[in-house]
Amino acid sequence: MSKHDLFSEFNPVTAKAWKQKIQVDLKGADYNNTLIWKSPEQIHVKPFYNSEDLKTETYSPNTKATTWNINEHIYVNNETSANNKAQSALKKGASAITFSINTEQCNIDLLLKDLDLASTDIYFQLGFLSSDFVMKLNEFALKNDASFYVSTDIIGHLAESGNWYTTLQNDHANLERILDSCSNLKSSVSVNMSLYQNAGATCVQQLAYGLAHANEYLNYFKNQANTLFTFKVAVGSNYFFEISKLRALRLLWQTLASEYQNNTNCHIVAYPTSRNKTIYDYNTNMLRSTTECMSAILGGANSISNTAYDSIFHKTNEFGSRIARNQLLILKHESYFDKVNNPSDGSYYIESLTQQLAEKALQLFKDIEANGGFLNQLKEGIIQKKIKESALKEQDDFNTGKVVLLGTNKYPNTKDSMKDNLELYPFLKNNPRKTLIEPILSKRLAETHEQERLKHE
Repeated sequence: MSKHDLFSEFNPVTAKAWKQKIQVDLKGADYNNTLIWKSPEQIHVKPFYNSEDLKTETYSPNTKATTWNINEHIYVNNETSANNKAQSALKKGASAITFSINTEQCNIDLLLKDLDLASTDIYFQLGFLSSDFVMKLNEFALKNDASFYVSTDIIGHLAESGNWYTTLQNDHANLERILDSCSNLKSSVSVNMSLYQNAGATCVQQLAYGLAHANEYLNYFKNQANTLFTFKVAVGSNYFFEISKLRALRLLWQTLASEYQNNTNCHIVAYPTSRNKTIYDYNTNMLRSTTECMSAILGGANSISNTAYDSIFHKTNEFGSRIARNQLLILKHESYFDKVNNPSDGSYYIESLTQQLAEKALQLFKDIEANGGFLNQLKEGIIQKKIKESALKEQDDFNTGKVVLLGTNKYPNTKDSMKDNLELYPFLKNNPRKTLIEPILSKRLAETHEQERLKHE
């Protein structure tokens, strides 16, 4: 008997029939108050979903859960040392490398010496803006048939630091030169959406702000058709929402980019969020980052860069890097994601969430555009204000126990001592300086709680 024949023996059950059965089992308890909860995005999550919940045709991002890269993040203080770390990481299972570079004096030849550039994607996060340096990377990519992604995000720098690299005109001129002259790069423009998540924005806000952020580039560089955008996305612990967030991002980008006749594909680099990470009972960070990486895989990220469980209070170390890399290796090779290309496709719940997040984000995006656009709202402080409101609501939920971080605000180990174990300052730094706009600041939920505990050790 075929599966089709087997299922044909059963009559279809409507959502109304399921709800009636549940109400009987509740024995008088209210269905809405007992089983339906509301997310920070104002989405009402039901106890079950079926085909009746799909208002439109299902959306498939055409991504594969088997083809994402394990991306090792390396800070470049010394080219030879960084090169050795990259070689070691690739031998131990990494398939892509991100180099964070803070000086134009970096020797590219030395940094990339003997790396297998034909089969390894290389990402460059630059702490400066220089079209000359990016053009050197472009030339190197051409000579070596390399796949280079350069994170050039002048608006992201403004949002995070409060200032342009130099001036609006100079920054845009640099970016325009990069787009005009660096066609050998896989991607030369990026959108840092992770900033909004780590500062406390909701999923809808992250999507809308990311879209409006990218739209500023599309508006300004209308002659740059077919540019591949890279989106840097932080993934939180709301498992199904985060899967749907990445799927909704591709859906929204496809809609927006097509209006400009731009490349409707986008390249997503995912990181676990820093917002829910803790210094106390720090091994729980591994559990959080594992589920966050799973969401990134199922959501269709192209590249995933895991963070070490101790990264917020320890300097980069071999053990932490190895654990972070092995988490991804287990997910890639031992968790059977290779059995289905798109495991989340067709899930009534995920499809419904994807559509709702996309619709709400599109509505917010249109509101931003109708009121002057993303840059204008940044300058007026509206974006910062909205993120602060969401962050404060989440902080209140953490303080009252509605948002739980095990080992911190629930089941803490009171004997756990961290005062002598801090190699890095793990809290938001107060660095007063003159800025053009109010910067968007990343802050962890547990910071105030942890500072109080440290005082009493």
